[in-house]
Amino acid sequence: MSGRTWTNIVEGNVLSYGEIVLGIDPYLPDVPAEFEPDDGGNDWLLRYLDFILSATIGRIGFVKFQSAYFEAYGLAGLSALSFAMKRARAAGMGVILDAKRGDIGSTAAAYARAYLTPADAGGSGDFEADCLTINPMMGPDTLEPFLECVRRFGKGLFVLCRTSNPGAGWLQDRMTGNRFVSDRLADLITTIGRDCEQDSRLSPVGAVIGTTAPQEGKRLRLLLPNAIILAPGLGPQGGDPAALNALRGSRPGDLLVPVSRGLLRAEDRSISLGDYEILINTRLDQLKATIAAVPSLSATA
Repeated sequence: MSGRTWTNIVEGNVLSYGEIVLGIDPYLPDVPAEFEPDDGGNDWLLRYLDFILSATIGRIGFVKFQSAYFEAYGLAGLSALSFAMKRARAAGMGVILDAKRGDIGSTAAAYARAYLTPADAGGSGDFEADCLTINPMMGPDTLEPFLECVRRFGKGLFVLCRTSNPGAGWLQDRMTGNRFVSDRLADLITTIGRDCEQDSRLSPVGAVIGTTAPQEGKRLRLLLPNAIILAPGLGPQGGDPAALNALRGSRPGDLLVPVSRGLLRAEDRSISLGDYEILINTRLDQLKATIAAVPSLSATA
């Protein structure tokens, strides 16, 4: 295992930069018109990603790339994703790939090789992330190839637990026996995390729990004392910043807050790139102040 482990990255970067995760979901109608390609192609992606990373490296400790947005642009999108992931990791940012992969047997192993295996250990190196979001709904056995990468290479996982979308409760809030489905997932995350410790008080196996369900989040945090929670939902999804006090535990780094459109969307596409960079940094400062003002659950208990 290399010295670059997910838990070490989280502990160091939260201390230096705070809990915000920059979510990059490239969509041309949301970016300044100056990036508009002349030929209708997708060359704008590389220019846009280079600009965003230049504006935020040294100010944000984490970046989350939503793979679907890159896949939608075909080979140009995948090339741009690889470029951006490599640049962000080289700059010391913790790189999360939001791909929500999950499958059986050799297919799960192939996903783990694609996203969590270093090139010198048999991976391609093109899409190597520090942490990957995964879907556990096909059962614990489907997680094992990803967990092997956690143990061997110091990687991290975020397992879907109680998500931020409006329909999440249809399954995740259902009772199975005398337990909610999300509670069973939280128990699973805690159990498998104990087998993957990275010399840290934080578990490398974390949970995705949305800020749109604060009561569920409060209950689940108690079941996940050492887990890092990735808490999406602030902004357009309607999550309340006050809900963070239910999700932040007692350990530095045990909560990460991804924000994408709330940081990067350009409502006025005629904005100059200089003003766009100022806008991004102003929004970032405001978000940092908002999140820092939310007390932890332990402080309010």
